[in-house]
Amino acid sequence: MKLIVGLGNPGKLYAKTRHNAGFMVLDKLREELKKEYNISDWELSKKFNAEVCGGTINNNKILLVKPMTFMNDSGQAVQLIAHFYKLTPTDLIVVHDDKDIKLGEIKIQTDRSSAGHNGVQSIIDHIGTQNFARVRVGVAPENPKKMSDTAKFVLNRFGLFERKKAEEVISRAAQETLKLIYKF
Repeated sequence: MKLIVGLGNPGKLYAKTRHNAGFMVLDKLREELKKEYNISDWELSKKFNAEVCGGTINNNKILLVKPMTFMNDSGQAVQLIAHFYKLTPTDLIVVHDDKDIKLGEIKIQTDRSSAGHNGVQSIIDHIGTQNFARVRVGVAPENPKKMSDTAKFVLNRFGLFERKKAEEVISRAAQETLKLIYKF
C-alpha cells in the first residue's frame, strides 16, 4: 500500500490558500485517477482525523489522505494511518507547499529535513524519520518582499496574476505524484 498525504488546513477559510497546495494537489490527483481507476469519494474518517479516499492501481492499494488536524499537527493522522496499515516510511509520499521554491516549480526529494515546514516537521516527529518521499510545490512570489510575514503570506490566497501559474503547478505536481505511485 502507498500512503499519499497532502498537507493543508481544514475549513473554508483556508481552502484556496498557498498553505493548502497539498490538499489542492490531492484533489487534482483524485480527479485524474477517477478517470481510469475506481477511486472512492473523499470521506471523513474520525478514526484517523482525516479525509481519505483510495483504490487500487495495478494491483497495488493507494490511500489519499488530507489530515483534518491543522498543519502543525499533520503527523498525528499520518502516524495513526501508518500504524494501522503497518506501513513503513518508504510507503509514504507527502505533498506540500514550499515557500522557498518559486511559484510554478516543483521539487521531489527523499530523506530531507523539514527545512522549517511545520507540517513536515510534525510528520518527522510522529513517525521518527525523515526518510519518505516529498513533492514540494513552490508558492514563493517573484518579489521576495511580498513574503516579509511568512505566516500571513502562506495563509493568503494566490493573487489574481498568480492563479494561472498556481493551477498549472498543481496539475504538474499531481502528475509527478502519480509517477511516484506508479513506481511501486
